[in-house]
Amino acid sequence: MAAAPSTGVLGLTAKQTSVGASLKARRRSSPFVWTAESLLAAFVVAAAILIYVPTYLKLYQGPWQTEQEGHGPLIMLASAWLAWRKRDAVARAGVRPAYAAGWATLMVGLALMAVGRSQDLLIVETGSQILVLAAAVLLTLGWGAMRALAFPLAFLIFSVPPPGWALDALTVPLKGMVSDAVAASLYALGYPIAQNGVIIMVGPYELMVKDACSGMNSIFALSAIGVFYIYEFVANSPLRTALLVVSIVPITVFANFLRVVALVLMTYYFGADAVEGLFHDFTGILLFVVAIVLFFAVDGVIVALGALMRWRPARRPSTAR
Repeated sequence: MAAAPSTGVLGLTAKQTSVGASLKARRRSSPFVWTAESLLAAFVVAAAILIYVPTYLKLYQGPWQTEQEGHGPLIMLASAWLAWRKRDAVARAGVRPAYAAGWATLMVGLALMAVGRSQDLLIVETGSQILVLAAAVLLTLGWGAMRALAFPLAFLIFSVPPPGWALDALTVPLKGMVSDAVAASLYALGYPIAQNGVIIMVGPYELMVKDACSGMNSIFALSAIGVFYIYEFVANSPLRTALLVVSIVPITVFANFLRVVALVLMTYYFGADAVEGLFHDFTGILLFVVAIVLFFAVDGVIVALGALMRWRPARRPSTAR
Protein backbone atom coordinates (compact mmCIF):
# COMPACT_ATOMS: atom_id res chain seq x y z
CA MET A 1 0.00 0.00 0.00
CA ALA A 2 1.38 3.34 -1.01
CA ALA A 3 1.90 5.80 1.78
CA ALA A 4 -0.15 9.00 1.72
CA PRO A 5 1.85 12.17 1.20
CA SER A 6 2.72 13.83 4.43
CA THR A 7 1.25 17.22 5.34
CA GLY A 8 3.15 17.74 8.50
CA VAL A 9 3.68 20.81 10.61
CA LEU A 10 6.27 22.18 8.23
CA GLY A 11 3.83 22.14 5.30
CA LEU A 12 1.05 23.77 7.32
CA THR A 13 3.36 26.50 8.57
CA ALA A 14 4.56 27.21 5.06
CA LYS A 15 0.97 27.47 3.83
CA GLN A 16 -0.01 29.86 6.64
CA THR A 17 3.06 31.97 6.01
CA SER A 18 2.20 32.20 2.33
CA VAL A 19 -1.38 33.32 3.07
CA GLY A 20 -0.19 35.88 5.61
CA ALA A 21 2.34 37.30 3.16
CA SER A 22 -0.35 37.51 0.49
CA LEU A 23 -2.68 39.45 2.80
CA LYS A 24 0.09 41.84 3.76
CA ALA A 25 0.94 42.39 0.11
CA ARG A 26 -2.71 43.14 -0.69
CA ARG A 27 -2.89 45.64 2.15
CA ARG A 28 0.23 47.37 0.92
CA SER A 29 -0.93 47.57 -2.70
CA SER A 30 -4.67 48.27 -2.42
CA PRO A 31 -6.31 51.20 -0.65
CA PHE A 32 -9.59 49.27 -0.39
CA VAL A 33 -8.53 46.66 2.17
CA TRP A 34 -9.67 47.92 5.55
CA THR A 35 -8.66 46.85 9.02
CA ALA A 36 -10.83 47.24 12.12
CA GLU A 37 -8.70 50.20 13.21
CA SER A 38 -9.04 52.00 9.86
CA LEU A 39 -12.81 51.42 9.77
CA LEU A 40 -13.12 52.95 13.24
CA ALA A 41 -10.98 55.88 12.15
CA ALA A 42 -13.07 56.37 9.00
CA PHE A 43 -16.28 56.38 11.06
CA VAL A 44 -14.91 58.96 13.51
CA VAL A 45 -13.65 61.22 10.70
CA ALA A 46 -16.97 60.96 8.80
CA ALA A 47 -18.78 62.03 11.95
CA ALA A 48 -16.34 64.93 12.38
CA ILE A 49 -16.89 66.10 8.80
CA LEU A 50 -20.67 66.10 9.29
CA ILE A 51 -20.37 68.73 11.98
CA TYR A 52 -19.16 71.16 9.30
CA VAL A 53 -22.63 71.33 7.73
CA PRO A 54 -23.48 74.47 9.80
CA THR A 55 -20.19 75.98 8.62
CA TYR A 56 -21.15 75.52 4.98
CA LEU A 57 -24.55 77.05 5.69
CA LYS A 58 -22.83 80.11 7.19
CA LEU A 59 -20.58 80.38 4.14
CA TYR A 60 -23.54 80.04 1.77
CA GLN A 61 -25.56 82.70 3.57
CA GLY A 62 -22.60 85.06 4.07
CA PRO A 63 -19.22 85.18 2.27
CA TRP A 64 -20.28 83.09 -0.74
CA GLN A 65 -22.89 85.75 -1.56
CA THR A 66 -20.22 88.47 -1.88
CA GLU A 67 -17.92 89.36 -4.78
CA GLN A 68 -14.83 88.78 -2.62
CA GLU A 69 -15.61 85.16 -1.70
CA GLY A 70 -18.11 84.08 -4.33
CA HIS A 71 -15.48 81.74 -5.76
CA GLY A 72 -15.39 79.65 -2.56
CA PRO A 73 -17.56 76.75 -3.86
CA LEU A 74 -15.52 76.62 -7.07
CA ILE A 75 -12.34 76.30 -5.00
CA MET A 76 -13.79 73.31 -3.17
CA LEU A 77 -14.87 71.67 -6.41
CA ALA A 78 -11.43 72.27 -7.93
CA SER A 79 -9.77 70.78 -4.85
CA ALA A 80 -11.99 67.70 -5.10
CA TRP A 81 -11.13 67.35 -8.80
CA LEU A 82 -7.40 67.62 -8.04
CA ALA A 83 -7.77 64.93 -5.37
CA TRP A 84 -9.60 62.68 -7.84
CA ARG A 85 -6.77 63.09 -10.33
CA LYS A 86 -4.36 61.83 -7.66
CA ARG A 87 -6.26 58.58 -7.17
CA ASP A 88 -3.59 56.49 -8.93
CA ALA A 89 -0.84 57.98 -6.76
CA VAL A 90 -2.96 57.28 -3.68
CA ALA A 91 -3.45 53.67 -4.80
CA ARG A 92 0.28 53.22 -5.36
CA ALA A 93 0.99 54.59 -1.88
CA GLY A 94 -0.99 51.74 -0.34
CA VAL A 95 -2.67 51.62 3.06
CA ARG A 96 -0.33 52.40 5.94
CA PRO A 97 -2.45 54.37 8.44
CA ALA A 98 -0.55 56.83 10.63
CA TYR A 99 -2.73 56.66 13.71
CA ALA A 100 -0.62 58.77 16.08
CA ALA A 101 -0.26 61.69 13.67
CA GLY A 102 -3.83 61.27 12.43
CA TRP A 103 -5.47 61.38 15.86
CA ALA A 104 -3.31 64.32 16.92
CA THR A 105 -4.21 66.28 13.75
CA LEU A 106 -7.88 65.45 14.21
CA MET A 107 -7.89 66.70 17.81
CA VAL A 108 -6.21 69.97 16.80
CA GLY A 109 -8.63 70.47 13.91
CA LEU A 110 -11.71 69.83 16.05
CA ALA A 111 -10.39 72.12 18.79
CA LEU A 112 -9.94 74.94 16.26
CA MET A 113 -13.41 74.28 14.88
CA ALA A 114 -14.91 74.51 18.38
CA VAL A 115 -13.08 77.78 19.10
CA GLY A 116 -14.05 79.28 15.74
CA ARG A 117 -17.72 78.36 16.06
CA SER A 118 -18.07 79.42 19.70
CA GLN A 119 -16.31 82.76 19.10
CA ASP A 120 -17.91 83.35 15.69
CA LEU A 121 -14.52 83.30 13.93
CA LEU A 122 -15.48 82.01 10.51
CA ILE A 123 -11.89 82.07 9.25
CA VAL A 124 -10.81 79.69 12.04
CA GLU A 125 -13.90 77.52 11.73
CA THR A 126 -13.53 77.14 7.96
CA GLY A 127 -9.76 76.69 8.03
CA SER A 128 -10.00 73.88 10.58
CA GLN A 129 -11.65 71.63 8.00
CA ILE A 130 -8.30 71.37 6.20
CA LEU A 131 -6.78 69.75 9.29
CA VAL A 132 -9.77 67.45 9.71
CA LEU A 133 -9.51 66.29 6.10
CA ALA A 134 -5.75 65.79 6.51
CA ALA A 135 -6.50 63.71 9.60
CA ALA A 136 -8.95 61.62 7.55
CA VAL A 137 -6.21 60.84 5.04
CA LEU A 138 -3.65 59.97 7.74
CA LEU A 139 -6.03 57.77 9.72
CA THR A 140 -7.36 55.79 6.76
CA LEU A 141 -4.48 55.74 4.25
CA GLY A 142 -1.29 57.14 5.77
CA TRP A 143 1.63 59.41 4.90
CA GLY A 144 2.04 58.16 1.34
CA ALA A 145 -1.48 59.24 0.42
CA MET A 146 -1.01 62.43 2.42
CA ARG A 147 1.97 63.41 0.29
CA ALA A 148 -0.03 62.72 -2.87
CA LEU A 149 -2.98 64.82 -1.66
CA ALA A 150 -0.96 67.64 -0.09
CA PHE A 151 -1.68 70.21 -2.79
CA PRO A 152 -5.43 69.53 -3.13
CA LEU A 153 -5.75 69.97 0.62
CA ALA A 154 -3.57 73.10 0.70
CA PHE A 155 -5.57 74.57 -2.21
CA LEU A 156 -8.57 74.76 0.13
CA ILE A 157 -6.87 77.74 1.80
CA PHE A 158 -8.36 79.89 -0.98
CA SER A 159 -11.85 78.91 0.22
CA VAL A 160 -11.20 80.36 3.71
CA PRO A 161 -12.75 83.85 3.99
CA PRO A 162 -10.15 86.42 5.10
CA PRO A 163 -10.87 88.52 8.20
CA GLY A 164 -12.57 91.86 7.73
CA TRP A 165 -9.71 93.84 9.30
CA ALA A 166 -7.28 92.41 6.73
CA LEU A 167 -9.62 93.31 3.86
CA ASP A 168 -9.97 96.86 5.15
CA ALA A 169 -6.22 97.23 5.62
CA LEU A 170 -5.61 96.24 2.00
CA THR A 171 -8.67 97.77 0.34
CA VAL A 172 -8.24 101.35 1.58
CA PRO A 173 -4.73 101.94 0.15
CA LEU A 174 -5.66 100.16 -3.08
CA LYS A 175 -8.65 102.45 -3.58
CA GLY A 176 -6.48 105.50 -3.00
CA MET A 177 -3.81 104.29 -5.39
CA VAL A 178 -6.30 103.50 -8.16
CA SER A 179 -8.03 106.86 -7.69
CA ASP A 180 -4.73 108.75 -7.89
CA ALA A 181 -3.63 106.89 -11.00
CA VAL A 182 -6.94 107.36 -12.84
CA ALA A 183 -7.17 111.07 -12.03
CA ALA A 184 -3.55 111.75 -12.99
CA SER A 185 -3.79 109.80 -16.26
CA LEU A 186 -7.02 111.39 -17.46
CA TYR A 187 -5.88 114.87 -16.42
CA ALA A 188 -2.70 114.38 -18.47
CA LEU A 189 -4.91 113.51 -21.46
CA GLY A 190 -6.79 116.82 -21.09
CA TYR A 191 -10.01 115.71 -19.40
CA PRO A 192 -11.63 118.12 -16.87
CA ILE A 193 -11.05 115.90 -13.88
CA ALA A 194 -10.28 116.48 -10.22
CA GLN A 195 -9.92 114.24 -7.21
CA ASN A 196 -10.67 114.38 -3.50
CA GLY A 197 -9.51 111.17 -1.85
CA VAL A 198 -11.47 108.33 -3.44
CA ILE A 199 -13.98 110.74 -5.02
CA ILE A 200 -13.30 111.54 -8.69
CA MET A 201 -14.98 114.60 -10.20
CA VAL A 202 -15.26 114.62 -13.98
CA GLY A 203 -17.23 117.43 -15.63
CA PRO A 204 -20.44 117.93 -13.63
CA TYR A 205 -20.34 114.44 -12.13
CA GLU A 206 -18.82 112.91 -9.01
CA LEU A 207 -17.82 109.26 -8.75
CA MET A 208 -16.73 107.45 -5.62
CA VAL A 209 -14.33 104.53 -5.96
CA LYS A 210 -15.99 101.83 -3.85
CA ASP A 211 -14.49 98.73 -2.29
CA ALA A 212 -15.52 96.61 -5.28
CA CYS A 213 -13.39 98.86 -7.49
CA SER A 214 -10.25 98.44 -5.40
CA GLY A 215 -9.21 95.19 -7.09
CA MET A 216 -9.31 92.97 -4.00
CA ASN A 217 -12.00 90.75 -5.49
CA SER A 218 -9.86 90.00 -8.52
CA ILE A 219 -6.71 89.53 -6.46
CA PHE A 220 -8.24 86.65 -4.48
CA ALA A 221 -9.83 84.97 -7.49
CA LEU A 222 -6.84 85.43 -9.80
CA SER A 223 -4.48 84.19 -7.08
CA ALA A 224 -6.44 80.94 -6.87
CA ILE A 225 -6.50 80.55 -10.66
CA GLY A 226 -2.82 81.43 -10.91
CA VAL A 227 -1.75 78.90 -8.28
CA PHE A 228 -3.92 76.24 -9.94
CA TYR A 229 -2.36 77.00 -13.33
CA ILE A 230 1.17 77.01 -11.93
CA TYR A 231 0.66 73.65 -10.20
CA GLU A 232 -0.75 72.01 -13.31
CA PHE A 233 1.53 73.46 -15.98
CA VAL A 234 4.52 75.35 -14.56
CA ALA A 235 5.61 73.43 -11.46
CA ASN A 236 8.83 72.20 -13.09
CA SER A 237 10.19 75.75 -13.59
CA PRO A 238 10.96 77.58 -10.31
CA LEU A 239 11.89 80.89 -11.97
CA ARG A 240 8.77 80.94 -14.14
CA THR A 241 6.68 80.06 -11.10
CA ALA A 242 8.17 82.89 -9.03
CA LEU A 243 7.66 85.45 -11.80
CA LEU A 244 4.03 84.45 -12.29
CA VAL A 245 3.27 84.60 -8.57
CA VAL A 246 4.84 88.06 -8.31
CA SER A 247 2.85 89.28 -11.33
CA ILE A 248 -0.60 88.46 -9.90
CA VAL A 249 -1.07 91.61 -7.81
CA PRO A 250 0.27 94.11 -10.43
CA ILE A 251 -1.91 92.50 -13.11
CA THR A 252 -5.10 92.76 -11.05
CA VAL A 253 -4.36 96.34 -10.00
CA PHE A 254 -3.72 97.36 -13.63
CA ALA A 255 -6.88 95.60 -14.84
CA ASN A 256 -8.87 97.39 -12.14
CA PHE A 257 -7.29 100.69 -13.19
CA LEU A 258 -8.65 100.07 -16.70
CA ARG A 259 -12.10 99.36 -15.25
CA VAL A 260 -12.23 102.63 -13.31
CA VAL A 261 -10.98 104.55 -16.37
CA ALA A 262 -13.79 103.01 -18.43
CA LEU A 263 -16.39 103.94 -15.79
CA VAL A 264 -15.12 107.54 -15.57
CA LEU A 265 -15.09 108.00 -19.34
CA MET A 266 -18.53 106.42 -19.65
CA THR A 267 -19.83 108.86 -17.04
CA TYR A 268 -18.20 111.84 -18.78
CA TYR A 269 -19.65 111.07 -22.22
CA PHE A 270 -23.01 109.46 -21.37
CA GLY A 271 -23.91 110.56 -17.84
CA ALA A 272 -23.95 108.97 -14.42
CA ASP A 273 -26.99 106.80 -15.14
CA ALA A 274 -25.08 104.96 -17.86
CA VAL A 275 -22.63 103.37 -15.40
CA GLU A 276 -25.19 102.07 -12.91
CA GLY A 277 -26.59 98.58 -12.77
CA LEU A 278 -25.85 96.26 -15.66
CA PHE A 279 -22.92 98.19 -17.13
CA HIS A 280 -21.15 98.37 -13.76
CA ASP A 281 -21.55 94.62 -13.26
CA PHE A 282 -20.39 93.97 -16.83
CA THR A 283 -17.19 95.92 -16.26
CA GLY A 284 -16.56 93.76 -13.19
CA ILE A 285 -16.78 90.60 -15.30
CA LEU A 286 -14.71 92.21 -18.05
CA LEU A 287 -12.09 93.20 -15.48
CA PHE A 288 -11.65 89.58 -14.45
CA VAL A 289 -11.41 88.42 -18.06
CA VAL A 290 -8.79 91.09 -18.81
CA ALA A 291 -6.80 90.06 -15.73
CA ILE A 292 -6.76 86.40 -16.82
CA VAL A 293 -5.74 87.35 -20.37
CA LEU A 294 -2.92 89.52 -19.02
CA PHE A 295 -1.78 86.70 -16.74
CA PHE A 296 -1.50 84.28 -19.66
CA ALA A 297 0.14 86.99 -21.77
CA VAL A 298 2.79 87.50 -19.09
CA ASP A 299 3.37 83.76 -18.99
CA GLY A 300 3.78 83.75 -22.77
CA VAL A 301 6.36 86.54 -22.57
CA ILE A 302 8.27 84.64 -19.86
CA VAL A 303 8.31 81.47 -21.97
CA ALA A 304 9.41 83.40 -25.06
CA LEU A 305 12.22 85.15 -23.18
CA GLY A 306 13.35 81.85 -21.72
CA ALA A 307 13.46 80.26 -25.17
CA LEU A 308 15.35 83.26 -26.54
CA MET A 309 17.94 83.10 -23.76
CA ARG A 310 18.48 79.38 -24.39
CA TRP A 311 18.74 79.83 -28.15
CA ARG A 312 22.21 79.90 -29.66
CA PRO A 313 22.82 80.50 -33.37
CA ALA A 314 24.38 77.56 -35.15
CA ARG A 315 28.01 78.13 -36.00
CA ARG A 316 29.05 77.66 -39.58
CA PRO A 317 31.76 75.07 -40.03
CA SER A 318 35.11 76.63 -40.85
CA THR A 319 36.52 75.82 -44.28
CA ALA A 320 40.18 74.95 -44.52
CA ARG A 321 42.21 76.95 -46.98
